[in-house]
Amino acid sequence: MTVIIVLHILVCMALILIVLLQAGKGAEMGAAFGGASQTIFGSAGAMGFLSKLTTVAAIIFMITSLLLTFSSARKTSTVMKEKPAPAAPAGPLEMPSQPQVPVPEPKK
Repeated sequence: MTVIIVLHILVCMALILIVLLQAGKGAEMGAAFGGASQTIFGSAGAMGFLSKLTTVAAIIFMITSLLLTFSSARKTSTVMKEKPAPAAPAGPLEMPSQPQVPVPEPKK
């Protein structure tokens, strides 16, 4: 269980970083109006790699999310155990008889 949680957190952080590294769809428009286009992986190589990496990270994220959901649902169902009802008495309930205590007479 701990391994799944650690993997889930790492994939979450990786997915955030991968999405932030990707350029938006309008990034090429800035280069058309005189902006400098700086690419690290070449003109089109980075987008293919980053989109594949995003897909893999998203699949791993969904699988770990489902595993954590199923494991938590299984735990909550085992915690809620019904207690057996106490056995009912066989006959009608009777009040216990109280001992008679003599009451002293008032003094005159």
